[in-house]
Amino acid sequence: MQITLVCVVTALLAAAVRRGAPEAALLLGLAAAVAAVLALSESLRSLMDFFGELMARTGVSNELFVPLYKTVGIALVVKIGSGLCKDAGAAALASAVEIAGAVCALLAALPLLQKAMDVLLELMG
Repeated sequence: MQITLVCVVTALLAAAVRRGAPEAALLLGLAAAVAAVLALSESLRSLMDFFGELMARTGVSNELFVPLYKTVGIALVVKIGSGLCKDAGAAALASAVEIAGAVCALLAALPLLQKAMDVLLELMG
């Protein structure tokens, strides 16, 4: 709730400042995004600890979870970056960030996809 409130207030301030100083409005948005991520750092740590415990208890290999972590991280960075580009009025750059993010996410997930293919080929014979 606090993060949402800070982001909404920042968005309203940025809208008020945008006419006179669009650069300041963009910096406000960037600062709020950084503050939101920093505010979530403890929650993210707890989540990572849980997944670490889950891996240890189930015996699932670390190489299956690492691509998932990377892909989620890439998606979050791309979402924020794309939004900031859109706020700056650079829709084409936002699209480029999204395309680059999709390619990077697929590359990060490649080991997981290869493992799935190996399992399928093994089951097929």
